[in-house]
Amino acid sequence: MTLKSSLKQGPGPHTEYMAEPDADRLAETLVAFANGDGGTVLLGVELDGTPVEGLLGDEMEEALRAALVQCRPPIRTEWEQMDTPEGTVAAIHVPRSTELHSLADGRVLIRSGAENHPLGGEQVRQLASGKSSGDFEMQDVAGAQMADLDQDVIKDYIARREEKQGRQIKLPQDRLLQQIGAVTADGNPTVAGLLLFGLEPQFFLPQSGLTFVRFSGTELRGPGGLPGYSRRDEITGPLAQIIERTWTILMQEMRLEAVVKGLRREERTEYPPIAVREALVNAVCHRDYRLTGRRIEIRMFDDRVEIHSPGGLPGYITIDNIVEEHFSRNPRLVNGLYHWNYIEELGLGVDKMIETMMQAGHPQPEFKATPHSFTVTLQNAKERETLTGSPAWENSMNERQLRAIQYMRDNGRITSRDYQDICPDVSPETLRLDMVDLTDRGIVMKVGMKRGTYYIMR
Repeated sequence: MTLKSSLKQGPGPHTEYMAEPDADRLAETLVAFANGDGGTVLLGVELDGTPVEGLLGDEMEEALRAALVQCRPPIRTEWEQMDTPEGTVAAIHVPRSTELHSLADGRVLIRSGAENHPLGGEQVRQLASGKSSGDFEMQDVAGAQMADLDQDVIKDYIARREEKQGRQIKLPQDRLLQQIGAVTADGNPTVAGLLLFGLEPQFFLPQSGLTFVRFSGTELRGPGGLPGYSRRDEITGPLAQIIERTWTILMQEMRLEAVVKGLRREERTEYPPIAVREALVNAVCHRDYRLTGRRIEIRMFDDRVEIHSPGGLPGYITIDNIVEEHFSRNPRLVNGLYHWNYIEELGLGVDKMIETMMQAGHPQPEFKATPHSFTVTLQNAKERETLTGSPAWENSMNERQLRAIQYMRDNGRITSRDYQDICPDVSPETLRLDMVDLTDRGIVMKVGMKRGTYYIMR
């Protein structure tokens, strides 16, 4: 972030305005930024962004030196200065640090909103545990080369980032990739680079895929202890493609509800799409990619969706403060997906999940954290408004089944080939299980055998 853009930002989680150099307050802010996701301190600026008259650059540099002396261990900073007609403004850029920092008096602070907050003993231990792992995202991957990055995916990222920013990126591609942490100074792909742009990220990082399982009913097991799932998909590729492919599956599997508002019939998905998408994106962004042998897993039951993410809560985040606080385990992945437009606003995913679930009449999302996993559960239980005069079963089918019913109403019957034509992106086995479900529930009747089989409405 440049000095000019910081002046327009206003005080917040990543920006601090200080009208007068204050070494003690500056030291607190340096520690808070370094312990979190980094930030910029603007010296010589009022809260409204107006430069202070008569402030000298030497005064600000002296305050910075006095502040740095109070930081344990030393904090790396970058200095930028700009002279304006009103006065001199300095920007002190503080990168996220892989170390735990404190003040000389022992206090450990973190940035929360536009303020610096001290952490308690347990929070400090949690933060120290998260910091001790080092910056895994920036590690280069043994055997990976630039040829292992997908140029089409990189071009898509650049185009969507330019569209989001409203301006062209002037940096050469290799410099941009290095700046965002996708490659090292030697041009070797990093963990973040492979996850964002890799041709086959799972070849190097097998744990980085996602497993989707659709269960029949509300339990993991079916009758007789047999596997109770009707669909299982292994989703691979770079993170943006994992999000898109998983989202397509989720929309296919979510049932539609028929509701009436006045004289209008509306169809709604059984879960608010925003809540489901935020839970998916959060899992992809914040899982602990150091943990091998486990992938993100999404389990869909008749009454709930569970999103299981490997790795406990990052840093000082707990179940109690998860709404108010924000800490990124993978800041480069988060930043990349934000500029790619998969994240609308940094740090607001949990808030949006809760808000949209409650607005739709569902219970609040349930959060469960262990030292090695984090689970979000979305319940679909609520009082449902049904279409007057319509069969109850119309409100308990997925989108594909509704298409099949409409096709039978229009054409009298449907064959397996017809069903494949109207749902071309779904596997034949999934479509077969759809028709078995409709047949078992007495909604449709199977007629004929083998190649001559077709289905009609009962």
